[in-house]
Amino acid sequence: MSKPNSGGRRFLLRRHLNKLRWLSLAVVFAMLVLLPFLHVYQTYVAAHGYDLLSPDEKLLYDVMEAITSPFVKEPAEALDAIKGNTWSGTIWGFKMSDPLAVVGQIAAGHGVHWPFVVTVAVPLLATLLLGRFFCGWICPATFIYELTSNFAALLKWAGIDVGRRRLDRRLKYGVLAFGLIASAASGSILVAAVYPPAIIGRELYYAIAWGGLGAGAAFFAATLLFDLLVARRGFCRYLCPGGALYSLLGRYRAVRLRRTVETCNDCAKCNGVCEFGLDPMRDGFGQECNNCTACVAVCPTDALVFTIKVVDVAPQGPGHLGRRYRHGEASAAPSPAIEAKEAAA
Repeated sequence: MSKPNSGGRRFLLRRHLNKLRWLSLAVVFAMLVLLPFLHVYQTYVAAHGYDLLSPDEKLLYDVMEAITSPFVKEPAEALDAIKGNTWSGTIWGFKMSDPLAVVGQIAAGHGVHWPFVVTVAVPLLATLLLGRFFCGWICPATFIYELTSNFAALLKWAGIDVGRRRLDRRLKYGVLAFGLIASAASGSILVAAVYPPAIIGRELYYAIAWGGLGAGAAFFAATLLFDLLVARRGFCRYLCPGGALYSLLGRYRAVRLRRTVETCNDCAKCNGVCEFGLDPMRDGFGQECNNCTACVAVCPTDALVFTIKVVDVAPQGPGHLGRRYRHGEASAAPSPAIEAKEAAA
């Protein structure tokens, strides 16, 4: 049996990128659940009061001890290596923050705190390179929103109407601007109150460490209903301030998807699977694309590939394997003489 060529291997790798993305989202979400438990366990260890714990607290202590003991010997100090969430956190002493956290702090503080600004260096460079990748590959809200989309698909299959309205994508830029203005006026980072990744990090900590939920949980539930009843991935597409900032920063990203028109058959599967309502079949990626690779995974002809280019290619017309090209537009193309005459006119 012959081995697959390099092109075939690259095709298989691209087809599995969306699965890798789901794994990334699941790992990030699992870490956000685990970290509050570790913090509570760390507090119990530092208090040296195991005998004073309730049965439920002792169970938590024992489970966390079993999980961490192969990796750390002094949990009271060693577990400080990983702290925070996707809004702002520390990983083995290296601090990173969401760009919206830094922009919000600058607005609320009416000045620049450079030690905090430095923490956005890696996410900022990654966004300039890969675009709105945080929304597709890291954001913990995306993990829940895509599960909600799957649930919506089941409802639609069952004959229950779900929201499919299209709104103006520029709405989220207004939300971002208003949030920063409100933060500047109040002196508080109010934009974090409507930013799902920040909300999820806070609410998971409240639920696990404090045994309750805050107002953010109700707001996040409202965004899920908005997605179900009004617009598919509506909050991310039309209202998310972080999505707006990432879209602006990633407008001229270096790595982007491109359609190979010679191998495209115009099946429109890429358009159907795109949760952001983009138009890959007509080369319409734009700054909203988060390189999630869902379109790559469903493309039957491997027509969607990554390229190094700071702008999208111009619309290339119908795919050369599609019916429109083969039976219509290819034969109807004007001759070179006619094109030259039109150009001269």
